[in-house]
Amino acid sequence: MTRPTTRLKQLLARRAATPMPGAANAMFARLIEDLGFESVYVTGAGIANMYLGVPDIGLTTLTEIANHIAPIADVVAIPMLVDADTGFGNALNMRRTVKVLERAGAAGIQIEDQVFPKRCGHVAGKDVIGIDELVQKVKAAVDARLDQDLQIVARTDSRAVLGIDAAIDRAHALIEAGADATFVEAPLDEHELARIARELKIPQVANIVFGGNTPDLGRDKLATMGFGAVLYANAALQASIKATQDVLGALQRDGSLAAVEDRLAGFAERQRTVKKDDYDALEQRYQVGAAAPGLSPRSAKEET
Repeated sequence: MTRPTTRLKQLLARRAATPMPGAANAMFARLIEDLGFESVYVTGAGIANMYLGVPDIGLTTLTEIANHIAPIADVVAIPMLVDADTGFGNALNMRRTVKVLERAGAAGIQIEDQVFPKRCGHVAGKDVIGIDELVQKVKAAVDARLDQDLQIVARTDSRAVLGIDAAIDRAHALIEAGADATFVEAPLDEHELARIARELKIPQVANIVFGGNTPDLGRDKLATMGFGAVLYANAALQASIKATQDVLGALQRDGSLAAVEDRLAGFAERQRTVKKDDYDALEQRYQVGAAAPGLSPRSAKEET
């Protein structure tokens, strides 16, 4: 079977603007795979919001990110692109970040050029590190990987700070440093998106944030431009917030779920999503007194 790293590399190389929904935990990742998506984006903002209940302002740690990746890798087969923020420090920290996340199951690692502590890519108040420091951090990430198909996706947030021309220049420098794909965050319109895909010759990643700065042009148009993948990093999270507010709001108001039953997954669907039948089968297989494969209970007993 093709390695997840290789599958992610092939997916980006198709330039088909493959949608990549974000997951902040293993349940969301299961749902993404179950719906037929080819890859999942492990969102740093989502982990900060859902696990810590805090904004995306650089409060998560490498260990917390790795501890979320490993369970996702256990339950889905599709490749994961993992948000590693700024690499959690300098070039040496970046080397360790790549090693830890690759070992945890990442098929690709996204790194960025914001000054630490970083901020969400679609909010004000960001700043970026110098280009020379950034290039060395990308080189450190490339050098640290064991699997050469592990995708290093280098993001620049300089569009909001320095303008689109400088952002594209930075992306060129990231390519020279060895990035496998680049990601110019928060372009403002269709013209800027088209420039990014046209002027940068390796696969590009776009990020569509509901309520954010970049317009949602749809997959067909972004594929025509030549984007490799399109992140919908926190669509599931935002949907969950709204659904939870609606359902629990009705419970608080009415003292019952009767008015919102159509908003709830049934008990059977919940169990199907977490593959309860598979675990039931394993429990039967390993129960005390179970027959070995190919043996009847009687013959298994006789062999002991």
